[in-house]
Amino acid sequence: MLIVDTVAGLLGAVLLLRFWMQAIRVRPPSSVAQFTFQLSDWLVRPLRRVVPGVGGFDWASLIGAFLIVFLATSVLFFVGAAWQTVLLAALYRFLQWILYGFMAMLVIEAIFSWVNPHAPLAPFIRALNEPLLRPLRKVVPLVGNLDLSLLVALILLQIAQLVLGMLFGR
Repeated sequence: MLIVDTVAGLLGAVLLLRFWMQAIRVRPPSSVAQFTFQLSDWLVRPLRRVVPGVGGFDWASLIGAFLIVFLATSVLFFVGAAWQTVLLAALYRFLQWILYGFMAMLVIEAIFSWVNPHAPLAPFIRALNEPLLRPLRKVVPLVGNLDLSLLVALILLQIAQLVLGMLFGR
């Protein structure tokens, strides 16, 4: 089951990253783009025939990520569970993946800011986080010269995780 969960997590993360990059119109570095598109085109391209992009969003990537989590959840439940139970568990895991993905991007940005703010991937990660941090930066003042909006965003995402767990009875 660990292998199924790991493979599904990697594919889901790539599909969610692909959706987010296109939703906020961030152009990835060529190495990231090549990795993302090669790993996900097998699912996204056929889905685009059925689910076209609407409103500037790549819905095929988002639906593909949900299909991956649904299949992985089905395998983890194996047999014996009602499809409604599997669907709710998949929805819970899907929303968890989204929140964990945002948390991971914030942690990566924090690491870049401490270790090497001029790393080649640092501007890309900053651009991915900007839609999350921009509204917080308007509210959270600088303390000294420290931008605490990243920390506030992480705390808010953890609160969202707790609320999600309460909503789904976990």
